[in-house]
Amino acid sequence: MATLPLTAALRSEYKTLFDTCVIRPQYQPEINAAAQKMIANKARYQAVAASTGVPWTVIAVNHELECGLSFNKHLHNGDPLSAKTVNVPKGRPPGNPPWTWEQSAADALTEYAKWKDWSVAGTLYMLERYNGVGYRLYHPSVLSPYLWSYSTHYTMGKYGSDGKWSPTLVSKQPGTAVLLRRLAELGESGFTDQPTPSAAAAGGAPLVVSYAAAKPTDPTFIANATALQAWLNTHAGIFVKVDGWPGKGTSDAYKLVTGQYLPGDPRG
Repeated sequence: MATLPLTAALRSEYKTLFDTCVIRPQYQPEINAAAQKMIANKARYQAVAASTGVPWTVIAVNHELECGLSFNKHLHNGDPLSAKTVNVPKGRPPGNPPWTWEQSAADALTEYAKWKDWSVAGTLYMLERYNGVGYRLYHPSVLSPYLWSYSTHYTMGKYGSDGKWSPTLVSKQPGTAVLLRRLAELGESGFTDQPTPSAAAAGGAPLVVSYAAAKPTDPTFIANATALQAWLNTHAGIFVKVDGWPGKGTSDAYKLVTGQYLPGDPRG
C-alpha cells in the first residue's frame, strides 16, 4: 500500500469532491438499485462492522465492487466462497472451508480494521490509498475511478487489467465514493464527522421551485429544480439526489436549510 500523507489540503479536497459529487443521470438507476440492496442487507454488514470497526457502509460499497453484492463470494476479490481465494490476495482466508461470508469478510478487512479515521476525508483517503494512488501520483488530471466513476468528477482514463495506463479507457464500475454519496442521500452516511443539518440563512438561493409529487417533465422546471438541489448540497450535512425532481427528500432538505418546506408540499 503506497504512502500518501493525509494533509489538511487533501482533507479539504476530499470533502469538497464529496459535497459536489453528482451522479450522472444514466447511472442513477443502477446506483440507486445497488444502494437499496445494500440497505436491505444492512444487518449483515453491521455484524461484520461490529467485529472489525469498519463502518458498514464501507463494507457494503466494497462488497458491490468486489462481489456485485453476492454473498457467495469472498470480499477479498470476488472468488467463490467455496474454496480459498485463487486471485490476489491468494490463499485467503486461513483455515479450510466452509466459511460464512461474514468470516471471510472479516479476514478481507484486516487492513481496513487498522484504520480509525472514518470521517468523510478519512474514509475516501483510505479507499483511495488501499486501491492505489497511481492516478494521483502519475495522472493527477484524472480522479481515481475507484472513487468517482459514474459521477461528473470522472470521464475517462484508467489502468487496465494488465496494469497499463490508458487515457481513453473508461471504468465500467461505480466508484466507491459515488456509492457512499447515494447512501448518504438516503440517510445512511456512516461518517463520524458528519454534522447534523440545521436551519441556516437562505442567502444566495437559486429560484425556488414548488414541490412535485410526480416526476416533472418541463425542461425549465427540471433545470431550476436541479439548481436548487445543487445549492442545497452546499450546506453541511445535506445530501440531496440531483435529479430535477423536488420531492420529499428535496423538500425535507429545504426545510432544514430555510425552516420551511417547498411551496406546495402537503406537509405545510
